[in-house]
Amino acid sequence: MSTVLVVEDDPNILDAVAYSIGRDGHEVLTAADGVAGLALARERHPDAVVLDVMLPRMSGLDVCRILRAEAPVPILLLTARDSEADRVQGLETGADDYLTKPFSMRELRARVASMLRRDALSRAAGPRAGEPLEDVVLRAGALEVNETTHEARHRGELLTLRPREFALLTYFMRHPGQALTRSQILEEVWGITFMGETRTVDVHVRWLREKIEEDPANPQHIQTVRSVGYRFVA
Repeated sequence: MSTVLVVEDDPNILDAVAYSIGRDGHEVLTAADGVAGLALARERHPDAVVLDVMLPRMSGLDVCRILRAEAPVPILLLTARDSEADRVQGLETGADDYLTKPFSMRELRARVASMLRRDALSRAAGPRAGEPLEDVVLRAGALEVNETTHEARHRGELLTLRPREFALLTYFMRHPGQALTRSQILEEVWGITFMGETRTVDVHVRWLREKIEEDPANPQHIQTVRSVGYRFVA
């Protein structure tokens, strides 16, 4: 059983979300403002956080930014704002996912389940005490990804990647030369269909290019395939 923290100031939405997530067997913690939510996250260390953007006392974006700096907990943002700029801002604070109100509880539960599953797989891939390790390493030019140690390097320098960035880079490197659609990338890396919010892929690709490309404006590894998506060139 996982522990999920829900931070939402609308009591009706808070109750509905908590009930829905609880139906999947998770322990649900709740808070009605940003300060209380941050304190509860620090005290209980939940496995995932569902976080409203517009909160009293401290905004959800500020809470997300602080939590991301302190721990790799998966974070899903909820917001009534539907503009591209708002979605990008939410992702740039470090959120793993973004859901616009109104939303279906079925989609919410699917996204929470996807975050928990990805996080569990990431943790399971880490080293276990007493077990010999055989590194699984992917290489492309000056770029090297070690799936066993969950490390990525460029010209020998360790890269600082968010969990989703690491998963995206690994997916690209496992499919060199293939033209991958944004929807395909979303389904494979994020784990579910994103209802057309393919801008999420573009944001994460931009972040990756800034970290692995010699010239992000003229990328050599992650190339854009017009009207399709992206291709990784080794």
